[in-house]
Amino acid sequence: MSTTPRRARLLVPLLLIAVWLGVGGVLGPYAGRLGEVATNDQAAFLPRSAESTAVVTAQRAFRQDETLPAIVVWTGTGTRTGLTERRAAADGVLASLADTPGVAGQVSPALLSEDGEALEGVVPLRTDLGDDLAGTLDRIRTAAERVPGTTVQLAGPAAAQADLSDAFAGIDGLLLVVALVTVLVILLLVYRSVLLPLVIIVAAVLALGLACAIVYALADHDLVRVDGQVQGILSILVIGAATDYALLLTARYREELATRTDRTDAMRAALRQSWGAVVASAATVVLGLLALLLSDLTNNRALGPVGAIGIVCAVVATLTFLPAVLVALGRAAYWPAKPGARPASGGAGEGVWRRVADLVDRAPRRVWAVTLAALLAGAAFAPMLTSKGVPLDETFVNDAPSVAAQRTLSEHFPGGSGNPAVVIAAADRLEPVLAAARRTEGVAEAAGTTASGRPGGAPLVVDGRVRVDVTFTDAADSEAAQRTVARLRTALHAIPGADALVGGYTAQRYDTLRTAERDRTLIVPVVLAVIFLILTGLLRSLLLPALLVATVALNFLATLGVSALVFRHVFGFGGTDPSVPLYGFVFLVALGVDYNIFLMSRVREESLRHGVRQGVLRGLVTTGGVITSAGVVLAATFAALGVIPLAFLVQIAFIVAFGVLLDTLVVRSLLVPALVRDIGGPVWWPSRLGRGDAPSDHARSDRSDG
Repeated sequence: MSTTPRRARLLVPLLLIAVWLGVGGVLGPYAGRLGEVATNDQAAFLPRSAESTAVVTAQRAFRQDETLPAIVVWTGTGTRTGLTERRAAADGVLASLADTPGVAGQVSPALLSEDGEALEGVVPLRTDLGDDLAGTLDRIRTAAERVPGTTVQLAGPAAAQADLSDAFAGIDGLLLVVALVTVLVILLLVYRSVLLPLVIIVAAVLALGLACAIVYALADHDLVRVDGQVQGILSILVIGAATDYALLLTARYREELATRTDRTDAMRAALRQSWGAVVASAATVVLGLLALLLSDLTNNRALGPVGAIGIVCAVVATLTFLPAVLVALGRAAYWPAKPGARPASGGAGEGVWRRVADLVDRAPRRVWAVTLAALLAGAAFAPMLTSKGVPLDETFVNDAPSVAAQRTLSEHFPGGSGNPAVVIAAADRLEPVLAAARRTEGVAEAAGTTASGRPGGAPLVVDGRVRVDVTFTDAADSEAAQRTVARLRTALHAIPGADALVGGYTAQRYDTLRTAERDRTLIVPVVLAVIFLILTGLLRSLLLPALLVATVALNFLATLGVSALVFRHVFGFGGTDPSVPLYGFVFLVALGVDYNIFLMSRVREESLRHGVRQGVLRGLVTTGGVITSAGVVLAATFAALGVIPLAFLVQIAFIVAFGVLLDTLVVRSLLVPALVRDIGGPVWWPSRLGRGDAPSDHARSDRSDG
């Protein structure tokens, strides 16, 4: 081939590389700027149709917007009498805080605990302080320390939100570095190549930069919402998915280089044979994430489009930038290894997967029976995983300051002190509402808001409505308090003409839990149906897609069972956030199908040439190394979420990492190939493979294992 045509054929790859490098230079910095448009204000993520959300709106009519209570707790370092005498000093401090920037509403006077060993005061703060929240709390703490002979702590939702913001501080840098270093080390070990891992990492980073720039623009125009959790998951999802898709393409390109002299022809063949599996795999994840738009929880709906944007960017980078660089580098991309028609893990890896294939071929029924029994045993423990929310002291992996303060508060005051439920009701039914609230089990006190802001005054009436604050005996973040919310609503809704609404912090947690349960019931079957349709179109079969969906669903249940045991007996978690099972399901089922798509698309290709039996064995051997590498990379990438000291993300990290490894090493490697090998051609019905129109080797399973 002459030099001129060769240069012309390299022109398109070089132009693509130049375009992507320009995209990286302009948009890359946005990967570190999502925090500018992110909000960790949980009030912004309430269920849209919940009663507690209606209360937030109703409060504004009282010129009392939703506030974020900061609870100042003083404990004495002297005698009990001495602390009583310091109450006046605490009152003076609290009164002075009324003019502090960020304070919204009336600051309470100091309240002495019944045991006389602690004082508390409630300082309501604006919910939109954002980065100014930490500074406002520092000013409150500094003022509170003026009470002599006391130790000061800050509790309540404001302090918890500040600790949450601290947990996410530096997420852009720390999480990205941990994930990328982890992926790079694994790729170096797998490929034993210098350039290829770096190329894959660059492709993933470019995809992330593009995704973050798009999400930044949408969030800046209030079209999507981003919080620290969504931000972290986006980074992990893009890096993991881009690396997975890259592994599939580079492995196929390596095979083609072994049989073709021209690098461009080799890439064309590799793209032709792998793009369908990559796009189908991405489509399952994208549509699974978009199914979250059916959720009534705003944070779930936020993750849907944000995650989908990330996956699309990962696919675009994999099918444009990566092929361009590989064509430009040619065989040098794999140096010092030499491209050959074998798995990416080399000859030793090929030997391992050939032995696995021999086992599946020799005793398919025994293999699938044993693996199925193991998965069912794990799934039996799934009901032990409770998802009723976690109390404040389990939100953080480490003992955050707000957790220690809440513990001190609960030792001396009623559990719901400083964070009451908010009731909005008809003004002419105020007395029955107060009476019913006080009779409700779990209620310590109920009092109406007065026009003067002082107890005993005339009630504040706005548009014929009044506000009542109800203090619970149990901590506002406890399951017991949520049960009190349910009882309180039952009691107040039964009062004729009261038209009562119950909201506040505990009610919001209760509504979030109920909404999460409803979301799982709706979204899970939708995701399964979408995946089934995609698999049906890709594999041109009806039985096999149903089989694959069933296996990944079983893998998810087994993962939940193992997670329930690990969370309780290893990590010490009493439960999980209501969104954890749904997030785990969407990620595990959608990503788990990826590996089955990679495997079965290759099995179908080989079966059309060599018959179903040989197709299963050849597909397993040729894809074993690359799919296992992809699974390990994705598991390690999600495990990087564990660097953020929040129980929610640690739980998601474990569920996805363990589930991906279980799916890769057991479901995709043993269960699915053994089932397909045992069932034979009929598993492909109604395609030509299922009708027996394809080549057949007429081999039968070893009946000794049946």
